[in-house]
Amino acid sequence: MTATPAPARPAAAESGWGALMTRERWIEVGRILLTGLAALLYWRQAVPIEVLWAAVAIGLYPLVKTGLLDLVRERKIGTEIFVTIATLVAMLGGETVAGAVLMVIILIAEFIAELNTDRARASIKSLIGSVPQVALVRGKDGEVGERSVPVAELRVGDVVLVRAGEKVPVDGSVLSGQGAVNEASITGESLPKDKQTGSTVFAGTVLASGALDVRTDKLGADTMFARIITLVEDAEAHQAPVQKLADRVAAWLIPVVLVFLVGVWLVTRDIRTVVTLLIFTSPAELGLATPLVMIAAVARAARNGILIKGGLYLELLAKVDVVVFDKTGTLTANRPAVVSVSTQDAAIDERQLMRLAAAADRRSAHPLAQAVMAHAAALGIEVPEPQQYEQIQARGVKATVEGRAVLVGNPALLSEAGVALPSSTLATGATAAADAAGIGSSTPVHVAVDGRFAGIVYIADAVRPGAREALVALKATGVKRTVMLTGDNAATAHAVAQQLGIDEVHAELLPEGKVGVIAELQKQGHRVAMVGDGINDAPALARADVGIAMGGGGTQAALEAADVALMTDDLAKIGAARAIARRAYRTVQENLFVGVGVVHVLGIAAALMGWIGPIEAAIIHLGPDVLVFVNSVKLLRVRIPGAT
Repeated sequence: MTATPAPARPAAAESGWGALMTRERWIEVGRILLTGLAALLYWRQAVPIEVLWAAVAIGLYPLVKTGLLDLVRERKIGTEIFVTIATLVAMLGGETVAGAVLMVIILIAEFIAELNTDRARASIKSLIGSVPQVALVRGKDGEVGERSVPVAELRVGDVVLVRAGEKVPVDGSVLSGQGAVNEASITGESLPKDKQTGSTVFAGTVLASGALDVRTDKLGADTMFARIITLVEDAEAHQAPVQKLADRVAAWLIPVVLVFLVGVWLVTRDIRTVVTLLIFTSPAELGLATPLVMIAAVARAARNGILIKGGLYLELLAKVDVVVFDKTGTLTANRPAVVSVSTQDAAIDERQLMRLAAAADRRSAHPLAQAVMAHAAALGIEVPEPQQYEQIQARGVKATVEGRAVLVGNPALLSEAGVALPSSTLATGATAAADAAGIGSSTPVHVAVDGRFAGIVYIADAVRPGAREALVALKATGVKRTVMLTGDNAATAHAVAQQLGIDEVHAELLPEGKVGVIAELQKQGHRVAMVGDGINDAPALARADVGIAMGGGGTQAALEAADVALMTDDLAKIGAARAIARRAYRTVQENLFVGVGVVHVLGIAAALMGWIGPIEAAIIHLGPDVLVFVNSVKLLRVRIPGAT
């Protein structure tokens, strides 16, 4: 009997405003309404002052509790204590309504801040996706049909059935079936990827079409989805320097402000001015100016398949002026590809040469043979099966294709078979191929047909598609220099650098040599980001100010080795990550300068001049809070170059 898994709750619903209004949130709303209503009724002389005091006490309770806990545990005077003092001073000094209004506005501001922060946190999970709680599992040990099983009860090796429109519940390998999987929740890529036998799929992704039987490889906390969630949530623990600065400023500013206000009282003896100044000198916005920005930026990056492990790395990435790249596997695809074909027999054209060479290589697992096969497939050539096949160690292959004797390999293979090789071709072939392909040090694969030299297929580690455009976009974000590090020979390295527009090249380096280059750049005063595969380049990634791992979707090590992990091998995401980081850093500066600095300085000046009183100050005080909230949350939606 077949059972259908219960559909997963839409992720969007989990991050909606309604889902954020918990029981505790409604209690906060009740406190705000109660205090506001009591202040209004007391102002209209409809209730005695005792009612107002009772309402203020209820409203102050959570602030006093939090403030005292901070004082005892962290030995710091927080904004909660400051607001409590301001409210009590106002009410005891005769500005009763002003004190109550001040507290209401502060409670509203904190409520909005917490709600927006929770929304940003919830958007991280909703952007990444969610994993179904029930899976359809194929019967085993003689069982017939399928059964519905809670994901928590699955075991490695279980075969899970996934149908069109369903979410994949596990990380695993496709045993049978075909389909297109939308992996946007993991990689940020909107176009579905075709999956067939042997393909890897990730929990939380959606099967757009087809049907797949998936062998379970990883479950629960070990899945890529769970690791992404953990990394993004842990990002809050890594505070940016500007965030730590704001916390430190808030810590020493409160005692300074209190001393300043005591001085104003001793000079003016005007409690109304002191209360007004209390309102404008509140450092609450300092604590709000950065955390919400960082959370929103991390969420925005996650939506684009970019994992930034905290505000610390966001700020460093925004300040980077030199980006260093590993060559192999980063700027190049680390996958041999045909870059040029040269025919040497007038009777055989390029398509015929590729058809015969691919047929001879059809049974070979050698990377060069696979490159020949892939190129023939890209040209739409139907490759026949060889009648005879022999692989010759360190030489190549010998095959019979449609009755014709074909040799594919190095010059030694052809020479030993008595095939004449023009010396001019051997001397200049590699150079010609390099010029034609735009990269150096390509490998020539020689082909002979029926005892005659037929041509050369040149194979090289191809430059990653879109690499040059990605580097141009990166430069547009303000990066001053790009540097390439490689253990390859200098000729190959410089050829790749020239094709991509790299500014500086260091070739023939061992891992410690790469670390040395980065250290020297840092000594020169540069902020350096290193882009590598997250495994072989681990020492250099660790030494750089910001380590960026390519292809985090494929390896656990890539997620753990770097400060920023890209879930696909798309170089364009580096520019997107930097653009998000720069926008976040600029947003923090705007919050601090406009939301905190300008408004508060003007307010303090107006209070000292006697132009405004406590009520006006309390109302105006809400302005910076709203500015900070709106300016921060817009990071989730505002258009950023390279980001979706």
